This record gives sequence, C-alpha cells and structure tokens, in this order.
Amino acid sequence: MAADDKTEKPTGKRKSEARKKGQVAKSTEVNGALVLVAGLIAISMQGPSVVNAMAGTMRAMFGMVSRPNEVSSAAGLHGIVSLMVHTLETTALPIGILCMAGGVLANVAQVGFRPTPYLLRPNFQRLNPLQGAKQIFGKRVGFELGKVLAKVIVVGGAAAVSLIPLITHLGASMGTTPMGLGSLLSDGARSIIERIVIVYLLIAVIDLVHQRRTHAKGMKMTKQEVKDEGRQTDLPPEIKGAIRRRQMMAARARMMAAIPTADVVVTNPTHYAVALKYDGSLPAPIVVAKGKNLVAAQIRRIATENNVPIVPDPPLARSLHAMVSVDRMIPAELFAAVAQVLAFVYKMAGRRRIAA
Repeated sequence: MAADDKTEKPTGKRKSEARKKGQVAKSTEVNGALVLVAGLIAISMQGPSVVNAMAGTMRAMFGMVSRPNEVSSAAGLHGIVSLMVHTLETTALPIGILCMAGGVLANVAQVGFRPTPYLLRPNFQRLNPLQGAKQIFGKRVGFELGKVLAKVIVVGGAAAVSLIPLITHLGASMGTTPMGLGSLLSDGARSIIERIVIVYLLIAVIDLVHQRRTHAKGMKMTKQEVKDEGRQTDLPPEIKGAIRRRQMMAARARMMAAIPTADVVVTNPTHYAVALKYDGSLPAPIVVAKGKNLVAAQIRRIATENNVPIVPDPPLARSLHAMVSVDRMIPAELFAAVAQVLAFVYKMAGRRRIAA
C-alpha cells in the first residue's frame, strides 16, 4: 500500500490501539535535556555538602591508612567500606534520585502517566539480528546521524563562544589572587553551562516537534481503512458477535490444522493440551495450538491420529497455556522444561527408527 494513499487523519480507535502498543510521539532529547537540568540543579544544591563530605572521608581514610595495624584487620576494612558507602549515600544518591525524577517527569510530560504492559511481554522477534540490522541501517539512520552531528556542532559552538573569552581573561589575570582566579573560573564555567543547557533545550524542543509530526504522518489512514473501521463501528451488537464467532471458529480451524505439523503435545493430561513445534528457523519453539477441556480432547485426538507424540506434564502444560498465545514463541523461563520434553521425544523417535 503506497504511503501517498494515507491521507486521512487517524481515528480514535487507531490512536487507542497505537497507544496500547506504546507507539507514541516521544523525543529522547527532551529526556536528556531534563535529566541534564535536574543533574545541574542537584549538583548546585549538593555541591558544598559533597565537597565537605568527600573532604571528611579523605581525611578519615588517610587517618586509617596511617595506622596499618587497624586497617589490616577485618574491623578496619569494614570501617573503610562502611565509610565509602555512607559517603556515596549522602553525596551521589540524592543527585541520582533527582536525575531519575527528571527522566520520569520528561516521559510523563510528553505522553502522560499511562503504563504500557504490552511492551513488558516477551517478544523474541526483538532478538532477531535481521530486525536489528533494519533498525540500524534503516531510513532513519541518516536523520539520526545528522541530528547527532548537528547537536555536537551546535553544543560545541555554544561552549566555544563562552570558552574563548574565558581563555582571554585567564591570560590577562596574571598575578590574580587564588580567590580571584577561582571566582573567574567559576563564572566562566557557569556561563558555559548556561549556554549549553539553553542550546540543548532548544534542540529538544525541535526534536519533539519533529517526532510528533513524524508520528502523526505515520498514523494516517487510507480512505478505505477509515470506511472499513466505520462499518465495523456502526454494526449492531448481534452482527459484531457473529463476526467474532466466525473469526474464533476460523482461528480454531487454523489451529487444529497446524496440529499435525507439531513435534509434541504437552498435556495436563485431561484438562489442558498445548501443541509445540520447533523447526530451527526461530530462536525457540512456538505454540501452534492450545486449549482446555473439550478443545484439549480434540487436540489430543488429532495428535493421536497423526502420530504426534503426547507427553503428560501437568505443570508445564498449565504454564504454557497461561503464558503463551498461539503462534507465539515460548518465554525464556520455560526453555529448560520444553527442551527436556523435546529431547525425550527426539530420543524416543530415534529408538523407533533403529527398531524399524
């Protein structure tokens, strides 16, 4: 379908579905900018206390080192470690917490506080190297590379504008007292940081506008898609129910047709049945059929008719039925249990071939 055909604005249903899948307009530059601002605020607030705490820690550690007999003991080593941990908790931890709060605030400000459990589901397609290569060398790589280079150039230019006058002032400050030199360096550093923060915020705003335009363009629909969705929305509840039943029947028929291709059927043994297939083309076995009670009985019957091995394993059958959808790969936590079942099936199949 050509991208030029997508001329209509997305419907509310399309937006809702995209939102559930985590497809939202979000700029990582906004996150970086707010984390940078939060970090600078935290450092400015915690700066004196950090310096004093580090100075006190260094004095205490040098005092301990001057007494080798105490340091070499278990109590002395424990004291050094405890002192270091306490210093990190009182200096670095508040700064880290404020930076984390800045990152969370950036996400909430852009997309709102709407957790997306869909993204927490295991998806082994993300481990596919071909998919990773498409993301690395895809159409967006040129834009992202240009954005990084532009950011380096602009931020570097802003820093240079403040750094060049500072170098001139340092050259003219020969004979200045240490306090005066420290004040000059502090003012220069503050000027550089302020310019970088302002430029970074401008870059974040520009990137956010671009991300929202790109997302809106990608969400557009064709006129036919809008019509089809409108028909489905306007249908009476009875017709919608009939369509859903037909879809479920078609999905069940496809599922039953895939059972003869399965490698094994894991059962409860009477209440649950899950058919697994592994052909080596995917990183893990997939569930080609599953069901309970009457559907499980039908799965077992078809498996028996087609000589598909049936292995009773109640815990594994219940876990597979609850955790994995049809045509999905099994999660990592079930790898070991499924591997044992497949190894048993392959071993028994090898013995039958030798006996034959």
